[in-house]
This record gives sequence, C-alpha cells and structure tokens, in this order.
Amino acid sequence: MFGISRRILSMFFSVGFVILVLLYVGYKMLKQEEPSGIVKQTNSGAEYIFVKRVVDGDTFVMSTGEKVRLLGIDTPEKYESKKLDRDANSSGKDKKTIKRLGELASDYVRKLVEGKKVRLEREPNYDDKDRYGRLLRYVYLEDGTCVNAKIVSDGYAQVYESFPVSKTADFRKLQREARENNRGLWGDVEGLEQFK
Repeated sequence: MFGISRRILSMFFSVGFVILVLLYVGYKMLKQEEPSGIVKQTNSGAEYIFVKRVVDGDTFVMSTGEKVRLLGIDTPEKYESKKLDRDANSSGKDKKTIKRLGELASDYVRKLVEGKKVRLEREPNYDDKDRYGRLLRYVYLEDGTCVNAKIVSDGYAQVYESFPVSKTADFRKLQREARENNRGLWGDVEGLEQFK
C-alpha cells in the first residue's frame, strides 16, 4: 500500500513540474515583443505599443513610428508656433511663460508614459487623424489609467474645447478639481504666475 502511494505522489510531482514548465514557457511566449514594438495580450485582445518619445505634453511618437495626439486635452506650447502666438494672445501671458509651462507639462508626461506600453483607443464616430497626420486617441497605461484624464486631473493640461469628445464633460470636472486644489500648473510654478 505504501509503495502505491509513493508512486502516485512521485507521478503527481512530475506532472505538476511539467505543468509549471509549460505555463512558464507559455507566459514568456505571450510576453515576447514583436519587431514593431507591439506586445499582444491574448487574454483580452488588447494591443499595447511602446511610447518611444514624448514630443510635448499632448503628443507622442510610438515605437511603430506613428505620432499620437491625445484626444480632448491641450497642454501649453513649448515651441515657437502659431498656436503659441494664439495662446499668448488669448491668455494674456507672455510666450516665455507659456513655453516654460509647456516644458513642465512635457516633463510630467515624459515621466508618466515614455518607454512604457500603452493601449490606444479611438473615439467612436470621430476623425482617425488630425490635419498633421497624428492619430487621435485616448491612451491607457497597462493598469487601466487613462493618460488623457490623468494629465488633466494632475493639472498639466486643459480641456480642449474646440473639438468636444465623449469624455469632455469628465475632463471638465477633472480640470475644475485640479484648479480648485492648485494642482500642477494651476499652483505656484517656480515663481511664475498661476496659469489661469
């Protein structure tokens, strides 16, 4: 009787070991990156892409080479442009101040997403790309955080009112809370006047 139990126990451990090895190999195969930088997650069908470089607070370059413009939000400009001129005129702030705020927003976003895997989500019934050829997307971190919303919530972006999206009302609420709590650029910024 004792001999049978030992054989069964030995066989049980052998089978268990083989199952563990197969699970480990399967896990490694699922996590293996494709040459394009895309990682497929078979359990949910979600496709994750690496953020190669943050251009500014609301624009990224992905590992695929495509540029992504975050939907529904706008960060201060950090480069000379017509938009910087418009922002200076409409806000009453000088260009140097706006560019400094743009650099701070870009630094914040760089720490949040650069080199990380993200999932892109398109707005239903909305343009796929803007006039500059950038993909217009909501961006999600692997933990489910909506990057667009987090940037607004932490006070580094405003709601982009010119082209409303389905999340505009949510973004407005987050912006109001960020302003009321002096978060990010709504607070004291290295001697700069609050960007209101």
